[in-house]
Formats: sequence, structure tokens, C-alpha cells
Amino acid sequence: MSTHARPLADWLAAASDEELSHLLTTRGIRPDIAWQDLFDAAEALLDPVSLTRVLPLLTSSEASALLRAAAGEDPGSEGATLTALALLRPDGVPYAPVAALVAGRTVPDSAVAATAAPATESASAHAAERAFTTVAILADLLLVARESPFALLTGGSISAGEKRQLAAAGIPSEIVDPLVTVAAHAGLAAAVERRLRTTAAAEPWLRSPVADRWTLLATSFRDSLPRGVRSPDGGWIPSEDWPSAHPWDPSWPERSQVLLDAARLLGLIAEDGAEPEWAVALRRGEPADPTSLIRLLPTEVDRIFLQNDLTAIAPGPLEPALDVRLRSIAARESAAQASSYRFTSESIAHAFVVGETEQSILEFLSAISLTGIPQPLSYLVTQTAQRHGLVRVSTDEETGRTRIESADQHLIEAMAVDQSLRPLALTKHVDALTTRVSRETVYWALTDARYPATLIGTDGGLPVRERHPAAPAPTTEAGADVGSLIARLRAHQGPDADAAWLDRELEAAVRARAVLQVTVGMPDGSQRELLLEATGIGGGRLRGRDRAADVERTLPVSSILAATIVTP
Repeated sequence: MSTHARPLADWLAAASDEELSHLLTTRGIRPDIAWQDLFDAAEALLDPVSLTRVLPLLTSSEASALLRAAAGEDPGSEGATLTALALLRPDGVPYAPVAALVAGRTVPDSAVAATAAPATESASAHAAERAFTTVAILADLLLVARESPFALLTGGSISAGEKRQLAAAGIPSEIVDPLVTVAAHAGLAAAVERRLRTTAAAEPWLRSPVADRWTLLATSFRDSLPRGVRSPDGGWIPSEDWPSAHPWDPSWPERSQVLLDAARLLGLIAEDGAEPEWAVALRRGEPADPTSLIRLLPTEVDRIFLQNDLTAIAPGPLEPALDVRLRSIAARESAAQASSYRFTSESIAHAFVVGETEQSILEFLSAISLTGIPQPLSYLVTQTAQRHGLVRVSTDEETGRTRIESADQHLIEAMAVDQSLRPLALTKHVDALTTRVSRETVYWALTDARYPATLIGTDGGLPVRERHPAAPAPTTEAGADVGSLIARLRAHQGPDADAAWLDRELEAAVRARAVLQVTVGMPDGSQRELLLEATGIGGGRLRGRDRAADVERTLPVSSILAATIVTP
């Protein structure tokens, strides 16, 4: 039983619900934790394990203030923050467990760096190019994740095997982790069941102009920076101070490097550490202004050249909305100032899967082509459209089994003996195939095996299916509602805190068979001190052996004015 918890319990009892909510949320306390009252909360918050988890959250200035307070000095303006985190008493003195834990700790001396110098014209041009490239590569990353979510390691990073595949697709493996960090902060991607999937917010972002794309990324990056890196005005401190922002967090050096890499990728920091013009507003906590950035970016185009060899050439960066739709119809072969795309029967069949039709494809290509639609491409679209839907996948209403039908019996026979479809356990039924596997699973298996499958709904329509639906919007567990916990603690908060604390001390002493220094109020108003070895408590009475008289005594708890455990 810690006597140090009593002052904190008193502070918790006097604190408002808002103050308790801030404390519990910042300290990462779960709403369903098994605390009965504020005394339990005080003891748990001062437990060394709990304190070890909160110290890494402290900023450099807060850690320095805590060390000053432990040395008997004034913690300064950071004292209120440390009190709100249950590390300092209201008088600025650390709780004893806190003082013991920080003893011997240090905070590296570091003078506050001056604001970064403005970037030169050359450095700004390089930063703008890097920002433009980053936005484009992140779009590529999200398009890949939309079709095939990435497997994540235990720590949340993408596996080495996935990175090798991305590198083969033209995405440098060394920037994958910073890009994932940026995408997660912007709410464009989320980890779901150990896989990185795109969210619903990714779809409009992918089709937005580059200025809007960059603005969302840069703003969300700034808003998600840790407390130690944020400035009082809502921006960020000089980047030179980022590595020392959280001195007691052993993972911070690596984490701060990831953040610095992300800032450079977004063009917020030039290669020489200087500050581009478009980063100034964000650093000050103001809304992003990409005007100066856009002036340095290549002009986007809205037209392409369609060629007889079934390729398309964009004479410059294609507008994002056009690029995303074109890539649902054709495979992009190269990405540069002039990108190239290739049409194949597989790529056009994929377009039909995601909802395109022969008419919509031809109308789209005709609208953006500077050279019309070559006959070979028109023939390929028409031929693929005629073949698409030869295999119909539906659910038999009578049996509930999935049914595969086709007007081409050669396809039925081919699927029946296709070894890649063996896991479906297909069974021949008249002129069709049936299976117990769900129709969605069967449909995607046939699509992977390059059969011209079409999913038929219960109403006979052709529903559009996404293989990997958008992940739900990410939520922060730190924002979990602790209101129920606060209400439970308040409900057990009695009118007499002294009596409640005394009962806890006596019960703890009995459990530990401890020796108590007891002050008893006598009927005549005098006080008497006894040294008791506590043996039991119940019925409002404390039993124990009087060490001085060597007799068993029973004392009314209501007569006990104070009790202190005597350490051996």
C-alpha cells in the first residue's frame, strides 16, 4: 500500500471530468480497466510500469522541467502539463515514485535552432520535383494496394517480399515506409487484419489535381506530428531539433528519421535543410498555400496519342483523374514526363470487371485522344466485350449452391478439368458446374484464371464488385471514450475520503500481516499510540497483537485517528 498515492487520489477527486479524461487518454488507460475507485487509479498511475510508459511521451522541455522539479527547483511553465499527467503534485513536487524513476536521467543540452534559412531557387526546384515525384509514387502505391493489399509485419511495416515486388514496379523500396507513414496520416490507407488497404478517402484523392493531392498530404503530415515536434502556433519546430524532441523515448531516433525523410519527400525541407517558400505557412500553423510549388511543377496534360501498336503516349504528366481511369483500361509501361500505356485483352477485361462497358471505353478514349481510335484498338475492345460474360456465375435459388453456366460448352469442360480451380470442388450438373463455395469467391477465382466471368445478381443484374473493398476510416484508440470509467470512479467516491483511505490502509496491513503505528482517540478526548501487528478486520473493528503489552487487542475503526505501516 503506497502512501504516496493518497495526494494523487485527492487531486483526482478534485479534478474535473475534462481533466480526468485528458489524463486517462494521454496515459493510454483503457475504459474497461478493473479500477474500483480513485485510490486504485492513483496507485496504478504511480506504478513504475505505468510511469515507464508515460516518460517517453514527454517532450524535451517537459523532461527538463521534471528533472528541475526533482532537484527541488521550479518546473516553470511546464509544471501544469506535468501535473495534468499525474507526474507532479499541484505544489510542483514530483510524486515519490516519479522522483525515484527519473533519478539519474538526463536531457541532452541543445540550444533551440533558429528558423531554417529560405531555400535557394535551385534547392526549391529540387524540392518541388521531389514533392511531385512523391505524390505520383504514392498514387502508384495506393493503386497497387487497392488491387492487392500489402502484407504487414508485426511492427506495421511492409514485408521485404512486398518491397521487392514494388521495386520491380518502379517504386523505390527505400521510400516505401515513409510513404506508408504519409498515407496513413492522411487517412488514405489503413492496416486491417495485418494488411495495408486503401480507404474510401483514397478514391477522390487519386482523382484530384496534384495541388490538392499535395495539400492534403502536407497538411495531414503536419497535423499528425508528435507533440515534441509541434510548435505552440500549430506548426513545427526547426527540423534540426526533431531528433532530440523526445529524449526519453528509445524508439524516437528511428522515428524522427522517418519523419524527416517524409518531410523531405513532401518537399517541406530542402536537401540542404533550407525551407522552401511553400513550407512557411505550414510551419507557422497556417493553411497550406501551394501556389509557389505549383509554379515549379510540370504542366499536366489532358490528351494522349493512341497508336496502332495498341499503346498510348501521354506527352506530359496526365491529369490524375484521366490517368486513374486510363490505368483501369490499360497497363502503364513507363512513367516519366511522357508516360506510355499498353492495351491488352486482359487489361480491357479488367475494365469490364470494374464496371466499364464497350461504349464507355470507346467514348472515353475518343474524348482524350489526339489521334482518334486506331482500328486495332477498336477491334480489341469490341472482341473483348463480346467474349466477356461468356461465363455466368450465379446462385441457384433452390439449392443455394453457386452455379457456373456458359453458352460455350468448351469453356465448361475446360473449367471442369482446370487444376487451378480444384479448390472450388466443381461438380458437373447438366450443362453447368456447381459448387458450395460462395459466388464471389468463385467469380474471382475464374477471373484470376482468365476466364471471361460475369457475376449475376439475385435480380439477374450485373453487380459491380470490388475485390478488396475500401477499408473503414481509421480511428484512433487514444480517443476511446473514458467517460464510463470516470463515471464508475465517481460512483465509488465517498463523502469521507479520510475514512475510505484509512480502511484501505488497514485492509492492506491485515493482508500483509504488517505492523501498524495506530493513533487511537480515547473517550476522554486524549490520544494513545499503539504498535499493533494487524491480524484481522471486520465488523468495524481491527484486531491485532499489541507489541508492547504482548496482548491481543480489538479496536473500533471509528476510534482510529491514523495508522501508519512500520517498515522493518
